[in-house]
Amino acid sequence: MLEVSIEKTLGNFTLQSSFISGKGVLGILGSSGCGKSLTLKCIAGLYSPDKGAIKLNGKELFNSDSKVNVLPRRRNIGYVFQNYALFPHLTVYKNIAYGVQHLDNAKRHEKVLEMISKMQLNGHEKQFPSQLSGGQQQRVALARTLITEPELLLLDEPFSALDSHVKQILEKELLSIIKKNYHGIVLLVTHNIEEAYRLCDRILVFDKGTSVQIGEKEEIIRYPATVSAARITGCKNLFEVEVLGEEEGYIHIKAESFCLKAVKRKSELHTKMMAGIRAQDLRISSENKENPNTFECQVTDEIEGIFSTTVIVNCLGKNLQVEVPGSDLLLTHCKEQKQKLWLYIPEEKIFLMNVDQSHHGMTMPVVN
Repeated sequence: MLEVSIEKTLGNFTLQSSFISGKGVLGILGSSGCGKSLTLKCIAGLYSPDKGAIKLNGKELFNSDSKVNVLPRRRNIGYVFQNYALFPHLTVYKNIAYGVQHLDNAKRHEKVLEMISKMQLNGHEKQFPSQLSGGQQQRVALARTLITEPELLLLDEPFSALDSHVKQILEKELLSIIKKNYHGIVLLVTHNIEEAYRLCDRILVFDKGTSVQIGEKEEIIRYPATVSAARITGCKNLFEVEVLGEEEGYIHIKAESFCLKAVKRKSELHTKMMAGIRAQDLRISSENKENPNTFECQVTDEIEGIFSTTVIVNCLGKNLQVEVPGSDLLLTHCKEQKQKLWLYIPEEKIFLMNVDQSHHGMTMPVVN
């Protein structure tokens, strides 16, 4: 188990990182410059936190109170950098062997050949990094790291330098390799929510240097607990609401000029809260089906995508984004005929968050 609770200030930026992770892949998600990579560097020992503690499987790696700061090479942590950081003057074989120089020749040779086989690098032993594809370089970097049998594997945006058409192929490769050959703790840094969802078991959300929410990936996406987590995970429809009351598992909320019914999930409710609903969860129809949370709306703008269109609709003075399939002819037909459109907001898709999400001091992120 990895336990992290640290602070680090660099210039006018302050990192407040607090979380616990067990075995499996934890995605660290956030925008550029929010402290994701700095967190990895502190865990690896490349930076020393100003205060706090880091513990791995019961062993203290850093503790500002007891003055513990284990050297990076003694932490038994594997680190794969964005650019893989392979030695350009060494062959594939020698790059992989670099981490086990302390072993005798026979044992080292045996472990390197075993790792080459696991990583499907047979036939590339004598090649240099410049002669390899991006995927092959990635496998060499992983092999060089995993051969040391680390307790913790750190992956710092391993796909950031790859073209989109090969990224998903290499994602599947990487996930397969890790599942088959590594059974420890994995931290994977990314700013891409879809990448985090595909590769990770759980997600930790970072915002402006602070860890704000951690949980199962499905829960993080469906029910973000903070406004910043909602924004980072791609929710465009966020608005302040007033809680009017509750009945039989539902709550009634007022958002500016219209009232909504929502499924109650939070045990603690305040008079003023923030509500969110994702664009893909909203529904547009040419018929008023008399469902709760159904309102007349007008299309004000469209953003065309390859497979879907994001439609901006005005609903009682509130602009909302709705994602519709690219083949959906409803909007075109209704606009041509100047028919009324109706917006349905499913009550089970609405999530509520506290209005004030400021962070003071070192606190654990919200746990789902």
